[in-house]
This record gives sequence, structure tokens and C-alpha cells, in this order.
Amino acid sequence: MQAVKDKINEMGALRKVKAEARAEERAEKEIAKARSDVAHEVRLAKEAEASMSLHVAKAGDLARAGEKAAHDHHMVAHAPQNTTNAAHQARSSDKTSGGPPTYNPMS
Repeated sequence: MQAVKDKINEMGALRKVKAEARAEERAEKEIAKARSDVAHEVRLAKEAEASMSLHVAKAGDLARAGEKAAHDHHMVAHAPQNTTNAAHQARSSDKTSGGPPTYNPMS
């Protein structure tokens, strides 16, 4: 009879040890999953940061290109243009001075 009681006690102790081992294994799995989740979030954050850096760099390039284009357009718009016509050139070649044209009612 004592052997049966000892066997039952051993089985109970064995069940208790197995339950503790399962609980410990579950806790380790949860810790590993948490670490994996943290690593995943860190990777996503690094990707987002790299993407944002690229976006900012492209925006800076576009802004510089836009400023250059606006500056070039501004320079072209205010550049002196040769708008003289042939009649004006003919009259101005008759002059001896380099001043403004004089009024001549006979011409």
C-alpha cells in the first residue's frame, strides 16, 4: 500500500515539475516574442527614418533646382535685349554725338 502512495506522490510531484517547466517555457517564448517585436519596430523605424531622409534630400534638391530656375528666369527677364529696328539705326548713324536723338520736324 505504501508503494502505491509513493507512486501517486511521485506522479503528483512530476506533474508539478512539468507544469513549472511549461510555465517557464511560456515565459521564455513571450520574452523572445517581445524581443522580436521590438527588433521589428526598430527596423521599421530605421526604414522610416531612411525614407524620410531621402524625401528631405529630394525636396532640398527640388527646392534648389526651383530657385536656380527662378533665378535664371529672373535674369533672362531682365537681360538687355536688342530691340532696335533698322530705321532707328539708320537715323542714329547720322549723329555725330552720342546723346539722345534730337527732334527734327523735317525728317
